[in-house]
Amino acid sequence: MNNILIIEDENDLREIIKYNLENNGFRIQDVSNANDALILIEDFQPDLILLDLMLPGLKGENFLSLIKKNSKYKAIPVVIISAKNKEEDIVKAIESGADDYLVKPFSMKVLIAKINAIIKRRIGEDAFGFEYEGLRVDEGNYKLFLDDKELELTHKEYLLLSFLLKHPKQVFTRNQLLARVWGYESDVYTRTVDSHISSLRKKLGQKGELIKSIQKIGYKLE
Repeated sequence: MNNILIIEDENDLREIIKYNLENNGFRIQDVSNANDALILIEDFQPDLILLDLMLPGLKGENFLSLIKKNSKYKAIPVVIISAKNKEEDIVKAIESGADDYLVKPFSMKVLIAKINAIIKRRIGEDAFGFEYEGLRVDEGNYKLFLDDKELELTHKEYLLLSFLLKHPKQVFTRNQLLARVWGYESDVYTRTVDSHISSLRKKLGQKGELIKSIQKIGYKLE
């Protein structure tokens, strides 16, 4: 049974989400603010977090930033549920480490499908590791090492780099990478891929040269 942490200040919506998720076999903890979530997260150990952005006290954006900077929690997938529907809000959340974004009001069936897809993707990956050009992927623990030194990557950076490492010399469009790593295709969010590639190159140092830009198409791992 997977643990889901709901952080939502609208009581009625929080109860509806909790009811539907419990009926689909999830174990739920729910709070109305992010401050309580920070206290709860260590003991509850969620497999996924549903996060509203407009919260009393600590805002959702700040909560997301805090956990993505914490090595203990950064690999936990986060799905944003928010009334904010502007493109810049969605892009900012995704670039900050959110795995998906649902604009209120949304379908419970869609929410549950997204949660199942994210969790299945995480637990369905091969528990073994592999190595390429001095980069070693430990898929069982969601870690990536460069010359035996662990890289400090966000969850999406880890997924993106490990995917490229599995398919060396193969060219992928930005939309293909969005589909395989983020789970959807949209020209609106292709700069999210560019942002993550840029960050990966910096963290890889000289090895960053392995990630090649293919003009007007996308990227490949040389």
